[in-house]
Amino acid sequence: MRLDVNLATHPYEDTRQFWIRWGSAVALIAILTGALLYSAVTEWSFAEKDRGIMSQYKTQIANRDQERSRAEAVLNRPENRTTRDRSQFLNQLIERKAFSWTQVFADLERMMPARLHVVSIHPEVTEDNQLQIKLVVAGESPERALDLVRKMEESPRFRQPAVTSQNTQTNAQVPGDNVEFNITALYVPSAPGSRK
Repeated sequence: MRLDVNLATHPYEDTRQFWIRWGSAVALIAILTGALLYSAVTEWSFAEKDRGIMSQYKTQIANRDQERSRAEAVLNRPENRTTRDRSQFLNQLIERKAFSWTQVFADLERMMPARLHVVSIHPEVTEDNQLQIKLVVAGESPERALDLVRKMEESPRFRQPAVTSQNTQTNAQVPGDNVEFNITALYVPSAPGSRK
């Protein structure tokens, strides 16, 4: 039996090469899609666990807030006001006693640039119970005070140091004290017994 094939109307195509190329590409895409789906499902299950833990924490926070508001209500009663005021006073005294002058001067001594010295230090507790230091330094140039602020930024003891004002002195009491700077910074005292 003889078959006549007209190649002009039906050109010969090698479909085997087509299926090898495109079939392997489709199989690779299918494997990649499966891996991505698996990753998405596992991440979703982990996120579900995290959402459960977060809801537990939110419940605990709400319970603590309610407990705190009840305790504050008890303290705000007229018969308990003297106890509340006394406890606030004692807490402020304890916070002030936590301030170590020796430690502050040791920290400042390590970072103080040459020909710059401390004129005064005033510690105070801020409204959010953080220890703030108001520092007045004097020296011969503004660069030295800015160098001190840079070193305070790198120190673990001082947070958010900033120069609040600068005064130029014409008749300074100490020779060479041409410029006086007011610097404020939050101070983080070291924990008792911790290594330097």
